[in-house]
Amino acid sequence: MLVIGIAGGTGSGKTTVVRKIIESLPKEEVAVIPQDCYYKDNAHIPLEERLKMNYDEPASIEWSLLTRHLQELREGKTIEMPTYDFITCSRMKETIRIEPREVVVVEGILVLTDKELRDMMDVKVFVDADADERLIRVIHRDCIERGRTPQMVIDRYTDMLKPMHELYIEPSKRYADLIVPQGGHNNVAIKLLTDYIRSLLPSSRNV
Repeated sequence: MLVIGIAGGTGSGKTTVVRKIIESLPKEEVAVIPQDCYYKDNAHIPLEERLKMNYDEPASIEWSLLTRHLQELREGKTIEMPTYDFITCSRMKETIRIEPREVVVVEGILVLTDKELRDMMDVKVFVDADADERLIRVIHRDCIERGRTPQMVIDRYTDMLKPMHELYIEPSKRYADLIVPQGGHNNVAIKLLTDYIRSLLPSSRNV
């Protein structure tokens, strides 16, 4: 099993990079594990307080569950991945069954900050993008998908996203084997990455 870690700031284009990796490989060979599914379950905390919590620092993630699930996949076991509701900021009852695949992509803003998880990765990627571009994408996404107003997004970006990016996410770039500038628009870097991934698969060695 090949484990690919893809990190980068909020709105950097990680999802686009992941999608292009998936599209370049046979569907049955890839599984995606989003970090966002592993936010700690804070359902016991009142909603008003949950909405004010910092979800951009490593302490917000249940790393032990994520690393355990990844290890189980490497052992050939099927996992029940949790799901998360960004409207209520709480974990949902539903889970998603993930079966072992030749390639497992672990994606999220903080996935290179956790050493135990990082040590399980065969390839570490950091998707980089200009701060202004990231902010525009975050405003667009959060207003449409997460029910927030532009002012709410800007306030959160100023109070949490930007400081956490500078404190945790940007420094994690030094652990990357490959940095993809210009986010999901850098087709040359993405092709180099996907070609490299394909070269590591057992099927390519049998050709």
